[in-house]
Amino acid sequence: MERRRLMMGAAAALAAPALLRAAPAGAQAPASQAQAPAPLAQPPGFFRTRLGGFTITQLHDGSRTVPLQGFVRNAPIEEVQRTLAESFLPTDALRITFTAPLVETGRHLVLLDTGNGAQPAGSPVGRVAENLRAAGLDPARITHVVISHFHGDHINGLTLADGTAAYPNAEILVPEAEWRFWTDEAAASRAPEAMRPAFANAAARFRPYQGRVRQLGDGAEAVPGIRLSSAFGHTPGHSVIHVADGAEQLMYVADVTNRPELAARRPDFHIMFDMDGAAAEATRRRVFDRIAAERMRVAGFHFPFPAIGHMAKEGDGYRFVPTDWAASA
Repeated sequence: MERRRLMMGAAAALAAPALLRAAPAGAQAPASQAQAPAPLAQPPGFFRTRLGGFTITQLHDGSRTVPLQGFVRNAPIEEVQRTLAESFLPTDALRITFTAPLVETGRHLVLLDTGNGAQPAGSPVGRVAENLRAAGLDPARITHVVISHFHGDHINGLTLADGTAAYPNAEILVPEAEWRFWTDEAAASRAPEAMRPAFANAAARFRPYQGRVRQLGDGAEAVPGIRLSSAFGHTPGHSVIHVADGAEQLMYVADVTNRPELAARRPDFHIMFDMDGAAAEATRRRVFDRIAAERMRVAGFHFPFPAIGHMAKEGDGYRFVPTDWAASA
């Protein structure tokens, strides 16, 4: 039963790219409004802040909207809409944002996840590469790429449009449990049909880095000051990434939650992308309890840009408090 539920959840999550492509890039109004204005163009998105002696650069990868129906599997849509309305968000669709942190330690240049990668012209996502350039950073200088989990929006940026390595000089660091699951041919053969392309995608994205992929166990250090910590539920090996320099610390929570206005405020919501909803909920509470109690900074892949701030305990849930833009310059 556990395996079946895991696979069913994974099928829903991995069917999501087709769902996402079907959603209009700037949809904030009901589908009945066919003449909704096009979204305003925004300048390149990157945001820098300090963490002790480290520099964190938040690299925006774009955003897209998805239908709200079915996004939360264990609550009626009216309850989901009320939660969104409390944060002044639209209640007819959900805008999902994507932001990958890059950490400059002084010795290493470490990218945490890679974003959606090369996309067709006009796509609203896949902008990590252009924002790296806008921030004055050369992909060839990146020494390490640390991957939280193997969903496409986190690993597709490992390769260029022609399938070659986007980060030619980087070592790739991955959670060993995640690697074990997605490289297991028996698991791939048992997976639902909709899920099988994800196994092939993982193989393709890591192929250019043969000999440069290193697996990390729970608590293992990627480079000094950056270590992985298991946070299973979203995927079988999903991990968060702890960054610390002296007393200053930050937790990159990857997909522990999707939009914090939804699944952090209501950690009991089981999101369609989570392969094991109950485990993902337990992980959310454990990780956010620690972040709030230790008053550390938090960054999230799907948090509103610049996707960095603090997490406060509030009732049975949590409230995301964004970093003050000017104070972090």
